[in-house]
Amino acid sequence: MGVKLLLEKAHVEGIRHYDVYRREGGYRSVEKVLKTMSPDAVTEEVKKAGLRGRGGAGFPAGMKWSFLAKPEGIPRHLVCNADESEPGTFKDRYLMEFLPHLLIEGLIVASYALGSNATYIYIRGEYAWITDILENAIAEAKANGWLGNNIQGSGFNCEIYVQRGAGAYICGEETALIESLEGKRGNPRIKPPFPAVKGVWDRPTVVNNVETLAAVVPIINMGGDEYAKIGVGKSTGTKLISACGNINKPGVYEIDMTISVEEFIYSDEYCGGIKDGKKLKACIPGGSSVPILPANLLLKTAKGETRYMNYESLSDGGFATGSMMGSGGFIVLDEDQCVVKNTYTLARFYRHESCGQCSPCREGTGWMEKILKAIETGKGKMSDIDLLWDIQRKIEGNTICPLGDAAAWPVAAAIRHFRDEFEWHVKNPQECLTRNYGLAHYADPIHVPV
Repeated sequence: MGVKLLLEKAHVEGIRHYDVYRREGGYRSVEKVLKTMSPDAVTEEVKKAGLRGRGGAGFPAGMKWSFLAKPEGIPRHLVCNADESEPGTFKDRYLMEFLPHLLIEGLIVASYALGSNATYIYIRGEYAWITDILENAIAEAKANGWLGNNIQGSGFNCEIYVQRGAGAYICGEETALIESLEGKRGNPRIKPPFPAVKGVWDRPTVVNNVETLAAVVPIINMGGDEYAKIGVGKSTGTKLISACGNINKPGVYEIDMTISVEEFIYSDEYCGGIKDGKKLKACIPGGSSVPILPANLLLKTAKGETRYMNYESLSDGGFATGSMMGSGGFIVLDEDQCVVKNTYTLARFYRHESCGQCSPCREGTGWMEKILKAIETGKGKMSDIDLLWDIQRKIEGNTICPLGDAAAWPVAAAIRHFRDEFEWHVKNPQECLTRNYGLAHYADPIHVPV
């Protein structure tokens, strides 16, 4: 059984409510920082812990906090990114639904470190019932003296507000989120200036996601050095993985990032193996936007070494033979799944969610969707595959925000590793309508032009 820092109390009856949460040791970290630590000392503790942002990019959280500008007389803000919209990712929802006070506790500690007296939770619009859970938890915390003015006699003031989004994927990008929070259309901003200098209402702002802020609680309770001893290398602490697809035990798991991918998929402690005794075909290990990996490169790296469930190992080999930890949305595909159809589904999603500001994304996602639909429905040409490759290459790195990359990477990886399946669709326009290709012939990554 691995280390549990966030989900240890998840199954305690009534843990969603303040009395039980407090009885189980809740809000100790707030007491500790308010009575014994300066704001800068809290930031240093998060730095020592090596906590990396759990939203997808994996940027060191303590370093991000240290970038926050502190001009005299200008309010600063902390914004919790709860706009969890990446397909395949649902671990933040789990935290907020079952352990809302863990998030509130982490928010108070982080707000103290950053000097935020008004902190916001921007939550995905579809999570309507969780908004009520969070607001109830905030009310309980305030009624017990953990929010409001002069918290626990410390002189620190903090209020937390919940703002529902309207269901746009793009608002998971921090500057689009800030625009939406201000009441405007959620279009990403050009950076610089970064939110740490000009964020909400042009005030210095830090945006962290739910899991990142919840992880601050055990860091303060156990100390940054002890937290850093869990995990391996720069993958410190624990990570929540939301596992789904063709597995026996879909759900949210907390791992300490020392287990192998093979153990995570096949052990009874985690996913319990492939459903119905099928064979593993492929996996998208970090949410829909990260590169898909065929089975042979998922369980082992291209060098033949065991691949582990951590940031460094999952990205071993770069995009040529590796992928990313991303948001921790672990999507498993068995031998019956069609990679072309899967890629088409993702392309439809990204075309729909493009904000339209940047031409490469606005036009490119539409073209990728059309071409993939043609190939999937037996109307494609062999030249379409190279055209797809060319389009994704011209989107990547040429947009204001990462949505362009998120749309391009799945297409590139699918062609890179499963080109034979795309070609089979073109060569067998009738047969591809009645059956799937099956397992790929993936002894080695398939060569594609750069």
